[in-house]
Amino acid sequence: MTMTKTLVCLANSRKNGGRCVAGIVDDGSRQWIRPVSARWDHGVRESERQYADGSEPRVLDLVSMPLLRPQPSAYQSENWLLDPRPWKKTGRADWAKLLTLEQSPDTIWENGYSSYNGINNRVSIEEADSLSDSLKLIRVSSLTLQVHVIGAEYDDAKLVVDAHFCHAGYRYTLRVTDSEYEQAYLAKPEGRYKLGESFLTVSLGEEFKGHAYKLVAAIIERAKI
Repeated sequence: MTMTKTLVCLANSRKNGGRCVAGIVDDGSRQWIRPVSARWDHGVRESERQYADGSEPRVLDLVSMPLLRPQPSAYQSENWLLDPRPWKKTGRADWAKLLTLEQSPDTIWENGYSSYNGINNRVSIEEADSLSDSLKLIRVSSLTLQVHVIGAEYDDAKLVVDAHFCHAGYRYTLRVTDSEYEQAYLAKPEGRYKLGESFLTVSLGEEFKGHAYKLVAAIIERAKI
């Protein structure tokens, strides 16, 4: 049976050629929902994440979307199977709304596991399978975006964008998958770029080589609201 929920859109990020859309239900429950497809990769295609006029939801849109049922997948407990009918924009959220949705975890899931280019950026899949969620909305006083070549560890010379920030006393370096920020900063020269106070949507991605990686799925700068 189809049901309709209105979300504060807090991510529309890159994922395996599709998108990962996620948000918090706008009803005071603070419930996260990540609409997913029935395909193996769970990615949401362009035709499945559009308004009736063909435009796509943007971060901070209030989005009314039809959903079929919860479809949790291991630690990604927020997944719901989407009903592929057009979504509807019902408004926009502001900074004050974000403050009511802010989460303040002591750590962003488990810390102490880092890749070659990251800091506290992954957890083992065994640890991940014991977690109860895979999405966080946190606030940071500042962050630095770094545009750089991914490195020899991956035998890949492509450019990527990483976010460096501190939260609750811990340092993090996480890959950015926010589609708008990734596109904008990949067009810039390699280097570091400082941003001010921001909200970050952090997502725990699907398994990759025995780990689940923490990803910055959305950057919401206070200066831009």
